[in-house]
Amino acid sequence: MEYLLKRLRRWRNLGEIKNNVGIQLCEIKKAKGSIMNDLKDLYIIGSGGFGREVAWLVERINENRKEWNIKGFIDDDVKTHGAEIDNYPVLGDCEYLLGRSKNPNVYAVCAVGSAIVRKKIINKLDCNVRFATVIDPSVILSRRVTIGDGTIICAGNIITVDVSIGKHVILNLDCTVGHDVVLNDFITVYPSVNISGNVTIGECSEIGTGTQIIQGKKICDEVIVGAGAVVVKDIEEAGVYTGIPVSRKR
Repeated sequence: MEYLLKRLRRWRNLGEIKNNVGIQLCEIKKAKGSIMNDLKDLYIIGSGGFGREVAWLVERINENRKEWNIKGFIDDDVKTHGAEIDNYPVLGDCEYLLGRSKNPNVYAVCAVGSAIVRKKIINKLDCNVRFATVIDPSVILSRRVTIGDGTIICAGNIITVDVSIGKHVILNLDCTVGHDVVLNDFITVYPSVNISGNVTIGECSEIGTGTQIIQGKKICDEVIVGAGAVVVKDIEEAGVYTGIPVSRKR
């Protein structure tokens, strides 16, 4: 009899353990589901090289703090539709994105390097889509920096004080931005550019890789500065500028 009582107690204890494990697993599943529900859906416009770099940037953000659920790429090139790039699908064109934009949890970011093309895409979507601002965790910036919606700031950037960065600006890898700089909307700054203090750069301009801009200079709208150039004077007319110091090519 005593032996049977011991067996019954043992079975009861095993049942309680099993129930507790089941409850804990259920709670873990609920917590995981809650985390996924809290993530914001993100669509990356542009499935080219920079689009893939932005996906990696967002993955790095999520490693620090879970924030984004990358749904995939948006691309107007129908040849890419249905493809999988770096484990993310190319879902469709901008109409596909517009069809999902009513959801308040849906965001997009435009990873198209060409400033003028990026502006055209954004103008087509702007009233209907929420745009994410994505900043790599390695970026060093002060609290006295303002950054507009849709801006992308890649790894290795240093942005100092009293800097104004507009909407849909791209600051590519390893750039420095000095005090009181104004970067207007839709600018693309390519890797390893150094922008000294009190510089103003106009809308839809592109600053080529390795460019140096000395303090206090102003660059007007729709200027392309070639790689490795040195800007030592104001640029007051739209066009393409290259060289040391820069001069207009066309």
